[in-house]
Amino acid sequence: MKIATFNVNGINARLPRLLEWLEEAQPDALCLQELKADGDKFPEAAIRDAGYGLVWHGQKGFNGVAILARGEDPEETHRGLAGDPEDVQSRYIEARVNGVVIASLYLPNGNPQPGPKFDYKLAWMERFAARAAELLRSEEPVVLAGDYNVIPTATHDDTFSVRAMANDALMQPESQAAFRRILNQGWTDAIRTRQPHGKAYTFWDYQAGAWARDAGFRIDHLLLSPAAADRLADAGIDKAARGKEKASDHTPVWIRLRD
Repeated sequence: MKIATFNVNGINARLPRLLEWLEEAQPDALCLQELKADGDKFPEAAIRDAGYGLVWHGQKGFNGVAILARGEDPEETHRGLAGDPEDVQSRYIEARVNGVVIASLYLPNGNPQPGPKFDYKLAWMERFAARAAELLRSEEPVVLAGDYNVIPTATHDDTFSVRAMANDALMQPESQAAFRRILNQGWTDAIRTRQPHGKAYTFWDYQAGAWARDAGFRIDHLLLSPAAADRLADAGIDKAARGKEKASDHTPVWIRLRD
């Protein structure tokens, strides 16, 4: 079973690239982030015509997450995170596909920091950690996939420049510590399981020739519960997708689970 995550940075702007990648990669399930669309602006018909059922949680102009499943509609199991009834941002959706519970998440960026946006990021991570712990207790195969907006380590394996990112919310000690607390519940970082060392970037900014210079960093992650990690056969980053015309600034990241 192939499961992928892809921050499309505006689903309507990237729809040709998304449909192209679905045809090429043939994932069984795909988590999308940063849809920036809601209501009739979301291209549901085009995705269904490509052979995918879906559940989605949109928001006009911002955020938004979805889960696609090849040849079927995912069974939605959860939408949003508990703990803040005033939070209206569309950042989390969860569904069951082929017996695997899959979450698509778009964790807050948190910039500028310090400030209220960074405080929101850390609070959101605590709420997410609570849901992750609940899912672990189910002992089901679970995949938490998405744009975490966290660079896990202050090393060149995860970022092109430790100095350039030193003051960014994505690489603050508090962000990294919150990410580690989630991992330490018992989750497996799929990419680092298959590629323990070396550059594994998933994002390259549109500015300052970042793609041409390979000035990227790793913020898109797939975390696996023990029952899913036991089935991990492979994992990878489709870097070439970032180099295409009108591409997202992120690129797809995927895993393959044994049946």
